[in-house]
Amino acid sequence: MGASVKRPPKAALSSAWKAIPPRMRVLYITSRARTGGWLAESFANEGGAEIELQEALGSAAGLARVRDEAYDAVLVSHEPGELDAMDLVRGYRAGGADEPIIVLGIPSEQEMAALCFEAGADGYVCANTMTTRNLVWIVARAVQRHRLMRENSRLNEAERQRLQRERDEAERLLGQQRTLIDNLETIRRAGKGDRSNLCEAPFGRAPTEGWSGKLDLSPFPPPLELPGELVQVYRELLRTYVIMGSGNLAGELLTLAEMLATAGVSARQTMQLHLHVLEELVHGLGARSTRHVMTRADLLVLEIMIHLGEGYRGRYLEQAQPPVQRMLPGFEQAAPQAFS
Repeated sequence: MGASVKRPPKAALSSAWKAIPPRMRVLYITSRARTGGWLAESFANEGGAEIELQEALGSAAGLARVRDEAYDAVLVSHEPGELDAMDLVRGYRAGGADEPIIVLGIPSEQEMAALCFEAGADGYVCANTMTTRNLVWIVARAVQRHRLMRENSRLNEAERQRLQRERDEAERLLGQQRTLIDNLETIRRAGKGDRSNLCEAPFGRAPTEGWSGKLDLSPFPPPLELPGELVQVYRELLRTYVIMGSGNLAGELLTLAEMLATAGVSARQTMQLHLHVLEELVHGLGARSTRHVMTRADLLVLEIMIHLGEGYRGRYLEQAQPPVQRMLPGFEQAAPQAFS
């Protein structure tokens, strides 16, 4: 006596059918010897999903239908001598089509499945041993897989475009900051009497004027009159700041600002140092996001400039109001008499 097959309860079956797309448009490519009437009837009787089955006789007619209309999946009947599904699938994939393709044939799955996968099909079903429910699930899973692949491709392309926009924005900001430094240098020279380049780069010029939108980040121009040790210190500080933020680096920032002020480094030279190191870092990111790096770098240079400005202000006040030696209590009146 044969063993009976337990069917799942209706509630579980209804829940499982929800994973299948409710409506699918399927093209069945076959030959005149095996039409698809039986397949359409089987789909109609199975239920669970509404499958609109359309039929095309021959590979030429099938490819024409696929080219002109949109289908969720394609079923191909493999009939050696009449319709070679392997050649059809290879030609179909070579043309750039990405709809899921399921091959139906008489040989066993052990004999044909690997050949179908190698040709580019999404599955093979033996017509003699299959059930309609099994075929529906195979088609549905193939449709879901291709939908996920398209969505993944779309998201990857969107992410690539976003990263490219971020990099273009970073390059534009770096170009504007470079132009600002050039303008400050022009003003400094004009203040010393050198007005040869003042008309060529007047103050207030739009930062992007004459800028192509792309930076030549290699080789990097060295900062003017700044030692390599200082560049390395700032490089390590910027990398650490990008990771940790300002909370744990307040002491290091103050120490660096004091070092710059003691060495007489100007704000323009400090900004040039910052851009030199930042361009190196952005160039090394490759295809990764630059937004976080640019945001943290702006905060870093802002803090450095604040500390540097306070350092120079303190030195100016010391020169403008030098410390005065005060007399001890009781000697204020005696001191003038001693020198009379």
